[in-house]
This record gives sequence, C-alpha cells and structure tokens, in this order.
Amino acid sequence: MMTVTVIGGGLAGCEAAWQLANRGVKVKLYEMKPKKFSPAHHSPYLAELVCSNSLRSDQLENAVGLLKEEMRLLNSLIMECADATRVPAGGALAVDRTGFSQMVTGKIKSHELIEVINEEVKSIPEDEYVIVASGPLTSDLLSESIKKFVGNEYLYFYDAAAPIITYESIDKEKVFKAARYGRGDDDYINCPMNKDEYLNFWRELVNAQVAELKCFEKQIVFEGCMPVEVMAKRGEQTLLFGPLKPVGLTDPRTGQEPYAVVQLRQDNKEGTLYNIVGFQTHLKWGEQKRIFSMIPGLENAEFVRYGVMHRNTYINSPKVLNAIYQSRTNDKVFFAGQITGVEGYIESASSGLVAGINMARIVQGKDKLIFPKETAHGALSHYISDACITRFQPMNINFGLMSSLNERIKDKREKNRRIAARAIEIIKNMSNTENYN
Repeated sequence: MMTVTVIGGGLAGCEAAWQLANRGVKVKLYEMKPKKFSPAHHSPYLAELVCSNSLRSDQLENAVGLLKEEMRLLNSLIMECADATRVPAGGALAVDRTGFSQMVTGKIKSHELIEVINEEVKSIPEDEYVIVASGPLTSDLLSESIKKFVGNEYLYFYDAAAPIITYESIDKEKVFKAARYGRGDDDYINCPMNKDEYLNFWRELVNAQVAELKCFEKQIVFEGCMPVEVMAKRGEQTLLFGPLKPVGLTDPRTGQEPYAVVQLRQDNKEGTLYNIVGFQTHLKWGEQKRIFSMIPGLENAEFVRYGVMHRNTYINSPKVLNAIYQSRTNDKVFFAGQITGVEGYIESASSGLVAGINMARIVQGKDKLIFPKETAHGALSHYISDACITRFQPMNINFGLMSSLNERIKDKREKNRRIAARAIEIIKNMSNTENYN
C-alpha cells in the first residue's frame, strides 16, 4: 500500500491526512509537538487554535460561511469536529478551543490508516509523496529546506493573538449581553464606553510599550489580523469602525447606543473563559494588563493568556503551486495551509482538503480533481496559483475571488446567496459522481 507523508498536525495537515486515509491511502502524519513547540503553540493536541476560537461567519451570504458548507458536503473532519464542539457566538461558528483539538486528535489517532509521529521534520523528502502543511510558524531547519525547494523569495507578515480572561473576573454590573443587531442569542459580553472613557483608553493604547522585534525583521502586518495598537495609531476614530464599533448594540441600562463597545466572546464550552474580540496585540504583557483593565467591566480581569505576536511565513505560491496545491516542479510534493498564503482557519483546512483529495487520486492513478472558480474551494485554490499575480499577499476567501453571475443583481446579500446556491449545487454534483473518491 502506498504511503503519503504529511508534515504538520494543524488544521490543514489533519484535514489532508483524513481525506487521504478515507480514500484508502496510508498516512504518516508528522507533528513536532509536544517534543518541540513554536513560540505561539502551547497545547499538545493536534489542530491547535492559536489565535481566536472563532471560525468566523456561518452564514451562506458570507464567503467563509459558504466555504464551511462546501466542506461539510465534502466530509471534512475539521467541520465535523467544529460543529460538534461549537459554543454560542451569534451568527459565527466558534468552538470550545480545547474540546475541538481533542476531538480532532482522537479521530486522527484512532484511524487505522493514520500513524502520528511526534518528531520534527527538518527537510522535505522530495523523492516521496509528501504534503507540507507545516504552517506559518515552520521551524527554522524545515523553513530553510522549503526555501531551497521553492527557489523563490520567501514572503512573510506578522500575525497576532488576542488575550483570554476568566468569566468570573468580569464585573457584571458594568457589562451587558447582546448580539449585534440581535442576530442569534445574546452570545457576546459587551463592555460599553462613553466618549471620555474611550479617549482615555485610546491615548494610553497608542502610547503603550510594545514587545521588541528582532532587528533584522521588517514588520509587515496582515490587514485581517492587525494588532489593536497598530490600528489605533491610524487615527482617533479608527477603532470605532473596527473592534470597538458600537453599531447594532444597545445598552439596556441607557436604551442608547454606546460611544464604543469592547466585545468578549466565549472561548470554551463551559463558558469560564472569554477572549477580547479583535484585540490581537503585540503589547508587553504588563502593558496589556494595565491598559485593557481600563475597559469598563475588566478593571479586575484575570488574564489566563496574554496576547502574543509572531512571524507568519508563506511561500510565493503563484510561482510555485498549481490549482490543487501541487508543486509545479515536483508532482510528488504538495503544500497546504497558511504557508501557501491562504489566510484563516477554515481556508487552511480547505487547502488541506483539496490537497489530500488530489494526492490520493495521484497515488491511485486517477485524474486530478480541480475545483471550479464558481466554488469557494476553487476560487481560493485558483487565487494562490494565479501566475499572473506579481505581488502575492495572503487572502481570506471572499466573493470577489469567485466567478460572477451571468445576471446583474443590485442587492449584495441576494447576489451572494445566489452565488452560494450555485456553488453548493456544483459541490453536491461533484461529490455524488462516481469518480469523486
């Protein structure tokens, strides 16, 4: 029986391994934890969620919601585990961080065709069938091997994780529960600020001390996961249009919309931990405690994890990969996950799904399965493999990447729903064909 090596036990690697094994291909899944941890990883489990516990919108008129639904139809391990461990989050899909990782780990380790090997892989085995899903925090030795393999300049940006606090340390007299625009149940804890409170907080934030970067590293911040202090320095009002946006929220004590609102989202199933939404940060830990305690209701907050910032590395995929995440120069080598330039948990898992399906087909002598641009999976894989792109940047899935409709529809939500319906129909037809597996 043919064996495929998968390097990396994150969401992409686990999804790829699952798709391979379910098609009768034996897998050796290498994960260096718990023997060695990256600067941002702490859990011994597979599929660890480093930043937020939110997998973002679960609505079909949102592109990432569509991507999730496509994955469900394609028997995704990540979606199965996410749906089983979800916690309240309004219109979003958020999960119990530990419960999710434990469930993925259990399913991977119990599969008879998957062998998990806890060792660091230091170089790409180029003469073997391999999927490199080592993530944006790839170890130094493997990074050098990847750099030599791709033969192109490595690109990078900085990503950041938000702090987590205990529920019992929140002052319940100063906060209120509500979902923006009343969507879903009252899943978020909202910390309202008046104008003076906001301005005092903003001044302290823009003047706070940040952790030092290494002198040889240029700071390039990904717009979709920007540190809150970097956002604040763009202007006094910037946060009011970002993570502190009060729109759609009414303080029940005043009957009015607050000047600013900091939202807290449940981080585990028990509801004992909450993360500060949108507060990815690179502030020194002492500064985080001092400044974030200025938020009404968090004066005595107990921080169980402070925000951290780390380097995320990705390859120049349009020059390196094709539309199934396969190397253009070595058809035995695939890449998957954030190292390819897809951005986000679900997008990473999606790339692992496409890579796993196609690797299985290749080792079994079948034709490639290329997802069309009318689907979210296809739109994402075509973006990272578009050789016409000269300045490649990480990208979340969005409807702008997908093929447009033949008819013109003015209402954006209706347009998105129709694009989603078309994509779902295509995925259903693909998954029902005899040659899908």
